[in-house]
Amino acid sequence: MFSLIRQKYFALVVSFIVVITFWVLYQISTYSAYGLLGILGALFANATGAGGGIIFIPAFQQLGITAEQSVATSFAIQCFGMTTGSVMWLTHAKKCRIENWSLLPTLSFICIPFSILGIWSVYGLGLSTPGSLSYLFAYFSIFIGLGLLYTGIKKIQSDKSNLMPKEITVISVKDKVALVLLSYVGGIITAWLSVGVGEIIAFYLIYRGYRVTLAIAVAVVLSAFSVWAGIGYHIYLDNVYWNVLLFGGPGAVIGGILAKKLATSIPVFQLKMFFASWVFIAGTIELLIN
Repeated sequence: MFSLIRQKYFALVVSFIVVITFWVLYQISTYSAYGLLGILGALFANATGAGGGIIFIPAFQQLGITAEQSVATSFAIQCFGMTTGSVMWLTHAKKCRIENWSLLPTLSFICIPFSILGIWSVYGLGLSTPGSLSYLFAYFSIFIGLGLLYTGIKKIQSDKSNLMPKEITVISVKDKVALVLLSYVGGIITAWLSVGVGEIIAFYLIYRGYRVTLAIAVAVVLSAFSVWAGIGYHIYLDNVYWNVLLFGGPGAVIGGILAKKLATSIPVFQLKMFFASWVFIAGTIELLIN
């Protein structure tokens, strides 16, 4: 009798293991590509300052994921990738002996509260997007890309004129006011698109003459705090696509680790132009597809 009971339990355990194995294999075959997407998104996001949504949103839209799920899942994946990237950049800042890297904490603390306020304003007041997710994302990306290309052209002109601008080492009152306003507006856009505040702040800091890698680091840290401030809202509404996050999240961690090495090994001007070109091309493709 006890032998029969043991056989039944053994059969149940084996059946359970077989079912779980097939379920895991199915999940891997269906969603494993999102791991690569997470790596790419975090790699570009943490190497350029642009949020991972620059890659995630167009990809999710083409795969038929709803706009709400796209934004929520992009927020969730960025919680992994941008947090990892922030740790990498902060570690780099501690080791860096260049004077203006000491501005990283100050710039971050100026921007973070107002970005979060912008995000919570959208959720608390129920501010809906002024257009479809695809079009708003496309136009925003094109605008930021063109702005950064413009700053690159200005640098080429200054180089030809032998006018090498000094990198800023002190934050002016004008910059503080501008960063507060831009962070709030960027937070609103981020709530709609899952990207926005990082790109806007990175663009402004680069345009004003701050070190490019410093601007990227500030954008990454700011984006990390911003997505964490908004993810609870999306979890509450149950909009996160958990199966995608299961693979995209760990992939984003890998991308976040690799990104800092990429950003600090590429010459400043090339990094700046890469950032601008990538954002502009992503927006243009999204606009043409839709």
